[in-house]
Amino acid sequence: MQQQVYHSRDIQAWEQRWFAQQNSSYGLMQQVAWQTAQHIIPLLQKYQITTAAVCCGQGNNAGDGYLIAKYLHQTGFQIDVYAAELGQSADLQTAAAEAQQAGVNVISGFELQLNYGAYVDALFGIGLNRELNSSWQNIIQSLNAQKGLKIAVDIPSGLQANSGQPLPCAFKADYSFTALGLKAGLFTGQGKEYSGQVEVLKLIPPDDALKTLAFLSPVNIQLPQRKAFGHKGSYGHVLIVGGHATMGGAVIMAAEAAFHAGAGKVSVVCDAKHHTAILARAPNIMLQDINALNEADIQQLIQHVDAVSFGMGLGRDRWAEAQFKQWFPALQSSYKEIILDADALWFLALFPERLSNTVYATPHPGEAAKLLGILTSDVEADRIGAISLLQEKYAGQWVLKGAGSLILEDQLWICTAGNAGMGTGGMGDVLAGMIASLKAQFYEDIHLHEIVTLHALAGDYLARNGIRGLQAQDMAKAVTYAVNL
Repeated sequence: MQQQVYHSRDIQAWEQRWFAQQNSSYGLMQQVAWQTAQHIIPLLQKYQITTAAVCCGQGNNAGDGYLIAKYLHQTGFQIDVYAAELGQSADLQTAAAEAQQAGVNVISGFELQLNYGAYVDALFGIGLNRELNSSWQNIIQSLNAQKGLKIAVDIPSGLQANSGQPLPCAFKADYSFTALGLKAGLFTGQGKEYSGQVEVLKLIPPDDALKTLAFLSPVNIQLPQRKAFGHKGSYGHVLIVGGHATMGGAVIMAAEAAFHAGAGKVSVVCDAKHHTAILARAPNIMLQDINALNEADIQQLIQHVDAVSFGMGLGRDRWAEAQFKQWFPALQSSYKEIILDADALWFLALFPERLSNTVYATPHPGEAAKLLGILTSDVEADRIGAISLLQEKYAGQWVLKGAGSLILEDQLWICTAGNAGMGTGGMGDVLAGMIASLKAQFYEDIHLHEIVTLHALAGDYLARNGIRGLQAQDMAKAVTYAVNL
């Protein structure tokens, strides 16, 4: 079963429906705290930690923290609670009283008195949607500066639950134990930087009104086995189109990725200046001069391939615009598997058009902002909203690249594989080549989110000895590794 991800408002509504059925809100708080404590205890034992500071804010998340402190104290750990002034919640006040009655030491404020082995964050929950003031920022930054194990209750404090954006800073957890269901902000945007290893505490049964926002893309992907009698014509012909006279590298990386992902044949159409370099690196690539093709040539070429990746290194000058206007209508009307990347997206923003369902657009946040006519910061503040708007405006299928890439096909997926070393030029060209290759081979038998995940797994393979200094041109063998898992 796929792992479901929810919007914070739907989690909160689910809770309220549960309480409306005469279930105890305090009972749920006790369950959250008990289950969280049962996950924390083995960690403290594993790392031989005997002391922990539990930091509690003013809402129900703080109530969870007080009860976690109580349960850890009863297990024999030395626990200090650092606490803000109690809020108005009756459940919070009851939890705080229980912890104190059990003998937990409660300290007012957040001036740490010891170097603890672990720090448990119960400052803010999933309802936080405002920027933290300087006082709370200082508290969180002080906790992040400590050397002990960091554990977040439900979600790292300061992290927006749906976008994964810090507000403007967030607790940096090694582990996050999230209640009821997974929240999107734990996995996309900057969420991965702060959430650490995420485990969900499933405490109440889902009801029919609970809406799924997205799914986590599975990392176990098995491609169909090749037949013993297959030949190069059996595995798709990929066409890579781009390569302005001043930008030849992108088409090379996309073409190599297409071959290494298993395509039987790969052709590149680009400026003839790059042909010698392409053949020197990959003599199995077939080449044509983009400047020598007329409309009839383009139509014929498209008809003889299975998938086209268009836009890498195309440029944004008048020559590039003329090429876009010549190629794009032919691609749109072909109903082939079409990938729009890089400069093709720039021109799509200038000349908007609805895309067919076999067109896959792969913007990074800056390109998404251009396509939507908004700021890049607006995209990052609501990545899920942005990819939904892209599909609403342009149709087609979409990948919003970045940490925790989002993939919108018939439903929304979040890619959890990949690493920060992949933030380097050319990785998007590799992805475009992989999508073309695998769609040319398998069409509807492979999903877009699976291809994005295979690309991320290739990046993780490349980073097995470290993430600093990864280069897209080294991805080829890693791509072959990923598609043969």
